[in-house]
Amino acid sequence: MVESDVSMSRSSESTRRGARLRLLQMHYESCVGHIGGNLSCLDVLLELFHERMCSGDQFVLSKGHAAGALYITLWSKGLISEAHLSTFHRDGTLLSGHPPASGVPGVTFATGSLGHGLSLAAGLALSSRWLGSPETVYCLTSDGEWNEGSMWEALIFATHQDLNNLVVIMDQNGLQGFGSTQDVADLSPLAEKFRSFGLTVLEVDGHADNILPAPNEIPDHRGPLIVLAKTVKGKGVSFMENRMEWHYLPLKSEQYAQARLELEQ
Repeated sequence: MVESDVSMSRSSESTRRGARLRLLQMHYESCVGHIGGNLSCLDVLLELFHERMCSGDQFVLSKGHAAGALYITLWSKGLISEAHLSTFHRDGTLLSGHPPASGVPGVTFATGSLGHGLSLAAGLALSSRWLGSPETVYCLTSDGEWNEGSMWEALIFATHQDLNNLVVIMDQNGLQGFGSTQDVADLSPLAEKFRSFGLTVLEVDGHADNILPAPNEIPDHRGPLIVLAKTVKGKGVSFMENRMEWHYLPLKSEQYAQARLELEQ
């Protein structure tokens, strides 16, 4: 059993490895899929919660099917117990397959269907500004999610309101439910589309150290800050990496054993 270390730094490779192992264990024991997209965004979430978010900052997981990665990150912060992880996706659990409406520390909204999280995050950012609060609101989206018109409506709103206390992070792993983002509904060049709104766009490696900038490192940006994090679906497990089917599949026992072996080595 991988135990939580509330003082750990996400910059440690052992931290990332331990989080991946615990995520795989949780999904395997519950026989639940969506593993690939959880592994692609886990490094971003670990850095965000351990090294970037300050007291009072808020987070919205718009790609709700990555709830497992969020739960593991909250566990690594000591906010969710081992006992709760063992109930993941089971009857009566607080840790449902998508974030619930209440009951989990660090989870503000239920985000099931894609395309709604950015609107919620924009509302939080606007209310924080009205209240004179210094907090930053972070929203993690998937790249396939930007096929939703509601995402662009939310972006228009956030830009018009000049919500520079909103950071929008895209988990850009290049795959979605039925194929690659390029084949399903190509939105490239993405960075240029966001820049056409007059926004600051950062293109980063979603698995490197220091993925996300501290807010004071980009003091002059107007409107929401856009971070395009290039990631690998199924990161860390050879037979999952860049494979669309791991958007859905649960792990069989022999696959789980192989994945653990690869991560432990």
